[in-house]
Amino acid sequence: MKIFFLFTFSTFLLSAFEQATASAHYDKILTHSRIRARDQGPNVCALQQVMGTKKKYFSTCRNWYQGAICGKKATVLYECCPGYMKMDGTRGCPAVAPIDHVYGTLGIVGATSTQQYSDISKLREEIEGRGSFTFFAPSNEAWEQLNSEIHRNLVDNVNIELYNALHHHMVNKRMLTKDLKNGMTLVSMYNDQKLLINHYPNGVVTVNCARIIHGNQIATNGVVHVIDRVLTAVGNTIQDFIEVEDDLSSLRAAAITSDVLDILGRPGHYTLFAPTNEAFERLPRGVLERIMGDKVASEALVKFHILNTLQCSEAITGGAVYETLEGNTVEVGCDGESLTVNGVKMVKRKDIVTSNGVIHLIDEVLIPDSAKQVIELGGAQQTTFTDLVAQLGLASSLRPEGQYTLLAPLNGAFSDDTLRMDQRLLKTILQNHIIKVKVGLNELYNGQELETIGGKLLRVFVYRTAVCIENSCMVRGSKEGRNGFIHIFRQIINPAEKTLHEMLRNDKRFSVFLSLVKAADLDDVLSRPGEWTLFVPTNDAFKGLTDDDKDILIRDKNALRNILLYHLTQGVFIGSGFEPGVTNILKTIQGGKLYLKTVNDTLLVNELKSRESDLMATNGVIHVIDKLLYPADLPVGNDQLLTILKKLIKYIQIKFVRDSTFKEIPLTFYKINIIESNVQPIIRKEDPSITQLTKLIEGEPEFKIVREGETITKVIHGGPEIKYTRITAGGSDNEEKLKKLLEEAGTEYTKVTKVIEGEPQIIEREIKKVHLEEAPVRRVQPTRRTQGGAARRRTRLAYS
Repeated sequence: MKIFFLFTFSTFLLSAFEQATASAHYDKILTHSRIRARDQGPNVCALQQVMGTKKKYFSTCRNWYQGAICGKKATVLYECCPGYMKMDGTRGCPAVAPIDHVYGTLGIVGATSTQQYSDISKLREEIEGRGSFTFFAPSNEAWEQLNSEIHRNLVDNVNIELYNALHHHMVNKRMLTKDLKNGMTLVSMYNDQKLLINHYPNGVVTVNCARIIHGNQIATNGVVHVIDRVLTAVGNTIQDFIEVEDDLSSLRAAAITSDVLDILGRPGHYTLFAPTNEAFERLPRGVLERIMGDKVASEALVKFHILNTLQCSEAITGGAVYETLEGNTVEVGCDGESLTVNGVKMVKRKDIVTSNGVIHLIDEVLIPDSAKQVIELGGAQQTTFTDLVAQLGLASSLRPEGQYTLLAPLNGAFSDDTLRMDQRLLKTILQNHIIKVKVGLNELYNGQELETIGGKLLRVFVYRTAVCIENSCMVRGSKEGRNGFIHIFRQIINPAEKTLHEMLRNDKRFSVFLSLVKAADLDDVLSRPGEWTLFVPTNDAFKGLTDDDKDILIRDKNALRNILLYHLTQGVFIGSGFEPGVTNILKTIQGGKLYLKTVNDTLLVNELKSRESDLMATNGVIHVIDKLLYPADLPVGNDQLLTILKKLIKYIQIKFVRDSTFKEIPLTFYKINIIESNVQPIIRKEDPSITQLTKLIEGEPEFKIVREGETITKVIHGGPEIKYTRITAGGSDNEEKLKKLLEEAGTEYTKVTKVIEGEPQIIEREIKKVHLEEAPVRRVQPTRRTQGGAARRRTRLAYS
């Protein structure tokens, strides 16, 4: 007796040590259950039982704190942990469960039906004898739920059918839960039939999709795991099942067409959500025909129903996202006893186990985005846009073989006034939301221009946490379809039509600000191409400003420019492109800093609210404010100017430092965009003439050889980009062509060297004048500085 006790105790210590050092999920979850029940006494485990069912789980933290499993409320139970038992008059489960052979252990764990069938099938002698077995024993409820015809056939032929069925539940070696690795295949003791093991992160362990509900009951000759269903033999692959199942003929046709069926015949661990014929019949005929006629789309469709992991229904105790063979994901969850896919109850029959995976029959066809037309990608929040596109006839222009990008505003972006517009205007607005090419989110970059089907060019602005097109920024939800992308936007996109200067000139609210801009000689800045953000004070910001005050401001051009250019920054900054609540610091052209942030969808500039933001211009964006901005660290040294500014600016204290002056801001802070024209020279047989280009900037000249047909670009100390185009010409016709070229070029060309059959001469293009020098080239005098201004630099061609 003592020897038996020592043997029993040593066996227990061995198994306890092995479990403690195991890294299997089942054992970790069991440890957490023990911790949750520590107040109930030693060796007690906390379980959750789904209300209205007999299902009990050692729960994950998520299910435990939610108090629910599969969306159903779960009650807490406290039971002895596996291997332990109660003792009268003591708390918890202080006693170790007795150890017996496998047959006796079946009775200890309550699997009395399996014990009885082992007795009548003559298996008892084997599992009481010598050996090391693992018995996956069906619970009593599992036998009751078995198909009545199968159950009857087993009981009617106990010596063969029942005996073989029980052997199918056995492995000829001891396997604890820590040994049952995910994806492993065991060989049963019946005809070497396979047993597919899955060990999930939530602690669930399955054998051919039957869940172990009581594991690791050690026996003297092995171990017993109680499972929740009776195992049936597995022989066929998923492909084999599809080929013989009449209710899957539509899926079979799609799988054959797309060359996917063969994949399901290979070794693996797949999960197939198989739509029935009825599910395919529910699809609109045009949609089904289009997909089936497109091999790429049909392949995507079939692969979207296949997971590369084996997901048994009993392992799903909450929603989880899984990647499909198509590349996108589906969410698989549960609602009580039912499985859900993407939140919808659609599983008609579950856990059809095959040799390479499991099949769940569903009554809906899952269509991936990659098999949809771009117009079909719109979700519930973009129905106004997609409905209008269809109603106004634009959907028919999106050809299946084409490539498009839809910029879809949210439903709330369409006001009643917009929807009441003339249909021609509304159609034009929608055309501005359809790009001619297919552009994904990761292909967009700052400064990019996208052409719409209406011929408009839309600008892309990329910020730290936002991507915007013109005045509207994206929200999450971009999708890729068979013939394009769809991106979701907060507002309707309004392409720019006018320059900053034109917008100011056409809006009477800005007349005072515009007059000051003109007085400061800044009109040209706001008229030229560029990328600016302009904060424009309305006339209300200048209340109290008299004509005399205005004259004083205008007379001090440096002061006026400093004030106005504090309202201008380089770059286009959309209000909705800023991360909410975060301060963004922008350097102005004046040199000071502006502090911007958005709060409750309102743009704040130096804590002043913008009354209207994101007014797009072809060369920038306007944000409207009702106060004049002024840099807090910029002192004023003139009493008159201080008095004027105090009238206009009351939200900050303006510094006064007597006799301080404003710095001069030369108009070299912007570049003229250069457009290079291709001018074909007249080819002569003579050797190419050579000139020397001299760049004079208060120092020694720099010489460079320029050969015929070459184009040289020089940037002079941050000033406008200057291009020299060498033209060989001869005769009055070419003279006229040259002048015409200059007129077409506008102010973008500054100097052109013209070589006629003699000495080179200079044609100078000033702002609005064309002057052709006929006199010989004179030596250039040294550069002189003007009082208070930047040095003028001129570049001439010196002939030698």
